[in-house]
Amino acid sequence: MRILDDLISSIREDAPVKGVYCCAHFTAVISRGCGLASTLVQAHSHRQKVRGVGNLTGGSALRLAEYAKSDNPLEASIGMATINSLIEVDESRCTTQNAFEILAQQGQGKRIAIVGHFPGTPRLRQVARELWVLEQHPRPGDLPSEMAGEILPQADVVGISGTTLTNHTVETLLELSRGKFIVLIGPTSPLSPVLFDHGISVVGGVKVIDPEKVLRTISEGATYPQIQGLRKLCLIRD
Repeated sequence: MRILDDLISSIREDAPVKGVYCCAHFTAVISRGCGLASTLVQAHSHRQKVRGVGNLTGGSALRLAEYAKSDNPLEASIGMATINSLIEVDESRCTTQNAFEILAQQGQGKRIAIVGHFPGTPRLRQVARELWVLEQHPRPGDLPSEMAGEILPQADVVGISGTTLTNHTVETLLELSRGKFIVLIGPTSPLSPVLFDHGISVVGGVKVIDPEKVLRTISEGATYPQIQGLRKLCLIRD
């Protein structure tokens, strides 16, 4: 999990955890800022115990960030949200351009592979020479994620869900995509230049600008388009 180690070690200062919110679709942690990540759970999630429940708030955010390495998906979701709460986003290096606009520009007439099913995927079919969508729970037209080893080496441009950091598949996927133009996509994706050292070209993530709105909407069951209080940003490698 070198990529997670590098992200955590890049954080300059610790901060106290002010709140942990595990909601249906998204998890938020408030420390230095408010960080967001998709909530991942496993089958029989009611048995999925989180270590230290009742004592996480008030503790060290850097210590809680280590939960990102956990094999428990819910703990890993908390850890990723904590990492995002600690990262200082340099907006001068970011653009508000949509990550799928960048994928469409880079993938014009090329082979595009997307790991994860996103609402923005259909627009890529209009520009790509060929488009593959790899998904753990395939919908019609998708391919099973187990085909990544066959598909990713054929692609010119690759989009990868930020949740692959949470489920610890990201390093394998990056290895299979070596030398491609790679975009990490979604609110779990840390807006950190550390990811450029791992072959990623663009990070399409979010910055929480109104924690109160974010917490209110995710606690009411918001899906990603329904979350209020976010600024969508793309961090682009120089």
